[in-house]
Amino acid sequence: MPSSPLAIITGKGRLPEMLAKTAKQNGRKVLLVCFNGFRPDWVTTEELVDVTFEKPGKIFKALKQAGCHEVVFAGHIARPRMNPLKFDLKLISIAAKLLPALKSGDSKTLDAVRAVFEAEDIKIIGAHEVLTDLLAPCGTLTKAKPSADDFTDMERAKTIVTQMGIADVGQGAVVAQGLCLGVETIQGTDAMLRFIALNSDGCRPNAKSGQGVLVKAPKQGQDWQIDLPAIGPETIENAAKAGLSGIAVQDQGVLILGLVETIAMADRFGLFIHGFEAQKVS
Repeated sequence: MPSSPLAIITGKGRLPEMLAKTAKQNGRKVLLVCFNGFRPDWVTTEELVDVTFEKPGKIFKALKQAGCHEVVFAGHIARPRMNPLKFDLKLISIAAKLLPALKSGDSKTLDAVRAVFEAEDIKIIGAHEVLTDLLAPCGTLTKAKPSADDFTDMERAKTIVTQMGIADVGQGAVVAQGLCLGVETIQGTDAMLRFIALNSDGCRPNAKSGQGVLVKAPKQGQDWQIDLPAIGPETIENAAKAGLSGIAVQDQGVLILGLVETIAMADRFGLFIHGFEAQKVS
């Protein structure tokens, strides 16, 4: 295990805390990089660097001073709105490549971000490389099992997610009785599920048939070190509120944040969690 400090580009959610805890248990110091005054409520003694999106030079200065050679991206960070009048010299030097990427899909944005870090001799690693038990296993993990209708909806949702990935749009979709009730966009999975909970009651023609399946999978060619899809207890709770039958995720391609807790909550709500093998895209 490397002894150098681990930098965590810290967004919202529970993943950054899990990573920090595990890194410290493995004897590594942690440097948390947060943006625009955001400070997680779990932060205690860890060294925290507060930066603005317009001044990335501060990030690399802090990483080098702390001796960080590896960084992991964790949690939700909203796409920034930046003021060119506040750009530091570092951002000015990379703006010609970075700013057009920010107006493209997530993949191009993340490719540009990776290039910036690699130019500073900072290696980006995946959350699953720190927390090795995060990746979803194959098969049904819960007491509830998918029905024949659920498997049919699962296949249609997988097709939709695959096409969304090719277009670099999102990583999740919900299908019920063959009807697509929602797709994940920049707002994220939980926002999609809240929308379905409020708007989809009249969309399910047969209340006794499949109530809907959420499918999540990585995009084709996705950078696994920066942006793997994830589910956790909050996903289960929102899926239950949306009246779904369960959740299907690509095995070894989706993070489950708190496997035991997530399965227990799914069992409590009577939802299934099913891991499926990756599809081949021709």
